[in-house]
Amino acid sequence: MFISHLPKLHSHFSIFCPKPKILITSTLLSKSKTTPVSHFSSVTAAANTLLQNPDSQTKNLELEDVQEQNTHIEISVEKLFVPPDTDISSGSRPLSARILKGSNIVLSKYAGDAQVEQAEFVKSSVETEECPSDGKPEFALVGRSNVGKSSLLNSLVKRKKLALTSKKPGKTQCINHFRINDSWYLVDLPGYGYAAAPHEVRTDWAKFTKDYFLNRPTLVSVFLLIDASIPAKKIDLEYASWLGQNQIPMTLVFTKCDKRKKKKNGGRRPEENLQDFLELIQKFFQTVPPWIMTSSVTNQGRDEILLHMSQLRNYWLKH
Repeated sequence: MFISHLPKLHSHFSIFCPKPKILITSTLLSKSKTTPVSHFSSVTAAANTLLQNPDSQTKNLELEDVQEQNTHIEISVEKLFVPPDTDISSGSRPLSARILKGSNIVLSKYAGDAQVEQAEFVKSSVETEECPSDGKPEFALVGRSNVGKSSLLNSLVKRKKLALTSKKPGKTQCINHFRINDSWYLVDLPGYGYAAAPHEVRTDWAKFTKDYFLNRPTLVSVFLLIDASIPAKKIDLEYASWLGQNQIPMTLVFTKCDKRKKKKNGGRRPEENLQDFLELIQKFFQTVPPWIMTSSVTNQGRDEILLHMSQLRNYWLKH
C-alpha cells in the first residue's frame, strides 16, 4: 500500500471515554426534491436550545419539510470529533443528539453566529504575503479540480456566482479570499490533480498552496473536499497525509453525496466510499479528523458546515 510507510499521526484533540458504537443518521435528500434547503433558522434555534438547555427535549438538528432518505452509518465514540472544552460524558441527553447530521462532529458551546448574511470577493493572490492582512480568521477549501469547490462555496453563501464555476476543471489558479459578514474569510484554493494543466503550472500551484498552509497565521482549518461518488483516490489520501504530517487542522468534506449509483451497475453508495476513505485514513492517523457529507445540488451539509466553522472560529478567536 502506498501509504504504509507513513507514521501514524495524532489529531489536535483526543477523546477519553468508553468506546460504544452509535448510529449516525445521514440525511440524503431525494433527487425528486430540488428545492434548496433554507431552514437555517431552525437549525440555529435547535443548536442554541441544545447548548443553553442540555436537559431540554430538543431532538437532532433536523431540517423540516424536506423529502428525506435516511442512511445509518455505525461509528464508535472514539471516531467522533470532539471540539476542545466539550464534555461528552455529562448531561442527560444522548450523545447522538449532539452530533451534527451526516457527520462525526459533536456540537460544542462555541457554535453560533453561523448564518451568512453578507459575502463579497476581496482579492486574488499568488503568494501568501499578498493575502489580506487584517487578521480575520479564515477557512480554506481545497480538493481535486473537479470535486466541486466553487459549487460548495456558492452553496455556503447562497450566491450562484460568487465563485465562478467552469466546465473546465482547474480554473482557479490563485488564492481567492471571500469576506463573510465582514468578520471572517472563505478561501478558494487552486485544485490539484488536473492532468490537462501544464506540469510547471501544477508544480507552482502546489508550491504556493503549501506555503499558504504552513505560513498563514490566520488559517483556522483546511476543508479538504473528497468526491464521495467514486472510490478513494491516491492523490486525495496523499494530500490528507501531508496536511496531517504538518499538523494543519483539517476537516474532510465529502461532496456529491446525492449521487447514488446502483450496485447492479458496479457502483458504490457515497457512504460506502466515505467509510472506505476513513479506513485508509486510519493507516496514517491515530484519530479520525472531522468529516461532513455534502451535496451542492441539494444543499445537504450546508448548515452543518457553517455550524462547524462557527465553533472552530469562535474557539480560535477566544484563544
